[in-house]
Amino acid sequence: MNETQGQYFYHPLENIEEVDVFYEAVEREHLTKAISEERPYTYWTIEYYDQENGIRGGGGLGVLAGDTRRIAEKIGVPLVLVTPFYPSELHQKYKDGKIINEHRNVDYHDFGFRFIDKVNIKCGENISQLDVIEKKFKNTRILAITEPNFGELYSGASGSDHRLYQEVALGFGGYTALKLVGLKPAIIQLNEVATFFSALARLDELVRNGMDFYEAVVYTRKHTLYTNHTLVQAAEAEFSYEQFERYVFPNLKSLAVKKWISDKFSEGKIKLSSVTIEIAELRSGVSKLHSRVANYKDIAGNRVKFKAITNGIDLERWVMPEIMDFYLEADILTPDYFPAPNYLEQIDELTADIIRIYKAKGREVLNEILEHYPDQNGKILKFSENDFIFDFRRRLVDYKRPDLPFRDSMRLRNILEKHDAHYILAGRVHTGDNEMSEKLNRILETISKDEYLSTHVHYLPDYDEELAYGLSVGSNSAINIPIVGLEACGTSWMKDVANFNILISTHDGGVADGSINAYLNVSGADEDEELNMLYQRMEEAMMIWESDFDLEYVIKQELATFLPIISGSRMLKDYLDYLFPM
Repeated sequence: MNETQGQYFYHPLENIEEVDVFYEAVEREHLTKAISEERPYTYWTIEYYDQENGIRGGGGLGVLAGDTRRIAEKIGVPLVLVTPFYPSELHQKYKDGKIINEHRNVDYHDFGFRFIDKVNIKCGENISQLDVIEKKFKNTRILAITEPNFGELYSGASGSDHRLYQEVALGFGGYTALKLVGLKPAIIQLNEVATFFSALARLDELVRNGMDFYEAVVYTRKHTLYTNHTLVQAAEAEFSYEQFERYVFPNLKSLAVKKWISDKFSEGKIKLSSVTIEIAELRSGVSKLHSRVANYKDIAGNRVKFKAITNGIDLERWVMPEIMDFYLEADILTPDYFPAPNYLEQIDELTADIIRIYKAKGREVLNEILEHYPDQNGKILKFSENDFIFDFRRRLVDYKRPDLPFRDSMRLRNILEKHDAHYILAGRVHTGDNEMSEKLNRILETISKDEYLSTHVHYLPDYDEELAYGLSVGSNSAINIPIVGLEACGTSWMKDVANFNILISTHDGGVADGSINAYLNVSGADEDEELNMLYQRMEEAMMIWESDFDLEYVIKQELATFLPIISGSRMLKDYLDYLFPM
């Protein structure tokens, strides 16, 4: 950690005699001791996406978690990422008009994890034994809990017993795991409400160790950050009091804590966001727009305010090495992957020749990766350097509108045929999302019935981290068209910008942090107008690629506007500044 980064503070409150010191620190609005390896930043997530380290998530939340740990390692922040290790992975194929789920077993021993010990959590009258495993890096580590019947990520319905079991196991088991390795958290960052039980475990420990309950609540609140990644509280699943009696209350030692959480139920039901808001005084959203429009209320009915800390990406993980070397050598990025002081002047030196050289290399990388990802017809794709490729790649869910470009299939065909271009649709449908599965089937049926589209529109079903990278470096233009107001941030578009892709997007999520003139904007009074604008932007993107002047202008605009926004180093610094103000 450099000299500046070493100035972030927290107060440990070792015993009850320190209460006066604690309250003085609270009144000063800063805390009193530096983060250390013994008292690290603890980052809790139900989903982690890092295939290199054997954990395959489901989407952006997991990728963000993986990036955050890597960024912390690069800039010297002691961080422990606490997550489940799921012993089963979900993969998808498309066959005979249906999505086929494949379940593959994985073993943490194969990925360098070290077994530490077992911990117990209670599930009614039963005891569940969890393996505690870890993988250490320079100044960070992954601390995970697992057991053979833990299942897959997001297995079962969102309000099911199994989902609650997984969340309780992460919270209580993960907190015990921290103690097993001799660590105390400087801060607990809760990524989404599924991680709530780690903060509850901390509150319970403070009270059972003799701290006054109300002082323990204040302390826990001051040292807990709730990071919200969704926008609508009403859509969140509920758990019943009976479920808590079986899975939560048996793991609590303090009667006062049991009473506290029991009082949060309404008509026998509880939303975890309600109690997460109560246990975390620090709250953040993941883009400026998200923080303004997220509609969450506390138990008293007051709207919750979120601090805007826009997501960022680990640029080294997602940017093609040749482009990253260019950024560093041209003094566009610092060695810590912050925008350099003179990055705007240096970006202005970028030429169309440089862009085309690196995109040609990216096309080679994409072709190598595509050898392992057959399309919906079982075909291995290979593209020439001169092929123009649009890509839409992300979790397939209704608000992201993967079906929008196919509403007028004849116009889509005409656009692609005019330039002999290709369109790649890549993404997985979450298990149980029948509506999205039906929409995908209709898209693929439309494609199969058209002779031209069937050879120029390609669906890649088993979307993962490697394929995301390949499309980022090897495509020409990325399509990002969520319904405005429904995307919290999104990070796929960030990888596209960093790899010299032309971005076509609605002004939503993290894109809305920048100027509407910094990319090819899709907008309109209604969806028909948006669709017409989308088609216009697709034609425009292909014409831009044919003009050196226009290509330079568009890529420079994107980089100048978005490079500070997409920097993961900037994101982590923003979190530290918020959590430990000077």
